[in-house]
Amino acid sequence: MADPRAALAVLTSKALTRGIRRLGRGGGTALPGLVANRIDPRLLDTLAARLPAGTVVVAGTNGKTTTSRMLADMLEASGRRVAHNRAGSNLVRGISGAFAEQMGLFGAGAAEIGVIESDENAFAEVVRRARPRVVLLLNLFRDQLDRYGELETIAAHWRAPLQALRPDCTLVVNADDPTLAWLATETSAQVVTFGFEDAGYQLPELPHAADAAVCRVCESRLLYHALYVSHLGDYHCTNCGFRRPPLLVVGRDVELVGVERLGLTVADRRAQPAAARLEVAAPGMYNAYNALAATAAARVLGLTFDAIGGSLGAFTAAFGRLERVTYRERRLTLALAKNPTGFNEVLRMLVTEPLDGALAIGINDLDADGRDVSWLWDVDFEALADPRHSARLFAIGLRGADLAVRLKYAGVPAARLDARAAGAPLNSALDLIVEALEPGGQLFVLLTYTALLELRQTLADRGAVAQFWEQ
Repeated sequence: MADPRAALAVLTSKALTRGIRRLGRGGGTALPGLVANRIDPRLLDTLAARLPAGTVVVAGTNGKTTTSRMLADMLEASGRRVAHNRAGSNLVRGISGAFAEQMGLFGAGAAEIGVIESDENAFAEVVRRARPRVVLLLNLFRDQLDRYGELETIAAHWRAPLQALRPDCTLVVNADDPTLAWLATETSAQVVTFGFEDAGYQLPELPHAADAAVCRVCESRLLYHALYVSHLGDYHCTNCGFRRPPLLVVGRDVELVGVERLGLTVADRRAQPAAARLEVAAPGMYNAYNALAATAAARVLGLTFDAIGGSLGAFTAAFGRLERVTYRERRLTLALAKNPTGFNEVLRMLVTEPLDGALAIGINDLDADGRDVSWLWDVDFEALADPRHSARLFAIGLRGADLAVRLKYAGVPAARLDARAAGAPLNSALDLIVEALEPGGQLFVLLTYTALLELRQTLADRGAVAQFWEQ
């Protein structure tokens, strides 16, 4: 029997979304779901229960937008109809609004499986409401300390919902992350581990900003056989014996091809062992992790490597996730970088070869970014001071002046550093930077969350990109 309250909530959400977009007042990714949940507080529960193939919840500090988009693309390539909060609004209101927009008024016909990107703090509520078939955990890093607290705070918040997972749920977990591997030992769900062996790209030592250098069982220091990104790798504790569990879905032989793409081999060691070489239209070791995570979840859902590989090869990044834009005859690459690990990995990718052109780094400190920007001192900006690099550096955003100070302490020559637009609106900063570049020049732009939204809205208003909800 149809639920009239849920139907009214869905109808209201659909109408608000269309109205907001037609009036040019934004993407309608939050308010429609907020109003719909006032009408029916159990709307997400109801919509998730109507999906015949259930839901997948994707959570982690870094990479959840990219990974959930990769997984949704894989499912669609295999012929599944997917409901997905693709615009990245990942609180309950945003997920509810996205599902209401993409599902029929009474839940019939429009989608059969849901892919949910979940905010870290909303994870417990999302899991309780959506009752997922699969939970995919990517990583845990320090991020927005004034909102989330230290990494241990998020781990503590996640512990109870993971313990409460049903035995018919599958937890797909990045076992290269010691905290996630430890959390996975306490669940009743089926556990499928993924990680890297012989990746081909390793860190020489644990970075000073790494977040999980101690054992979660006995708090002794972990030793690493291999490190791939921050604290992700093959580890063990010499005191209590805690170590990385055996991997069921394994990545190896990573080939990073500039800022364009990567390749990796993935082996599925479960009941029917299989392996494939995958080409991914996204760069960097962190995207190798995203692709491996999405592949592991897709294999759990029964997808073939053919469907997975075809989708990854044609992958289009979400807005601001190494999104390429042509503007006034200049080539722009936009990247979200919101915490030390994210920044370090993007910088690691950029400085593998001499960096020329220009690099703009925008730091905001609004609520959605986190008010505390002391983490800038944990970013390895020293890599930009290497004399091999000639790129001009622009410090922009509300905290651009703080960034300029950090870059000076990192040893970036004053002749390469331009802080004239620090604190200025990003539309005027964009004009200043573009005018400093020759036509055909390359500009990389690394931005915190609200800075990315502001700059991208400027580009959309000027016709250079589509609105993010239209992608």
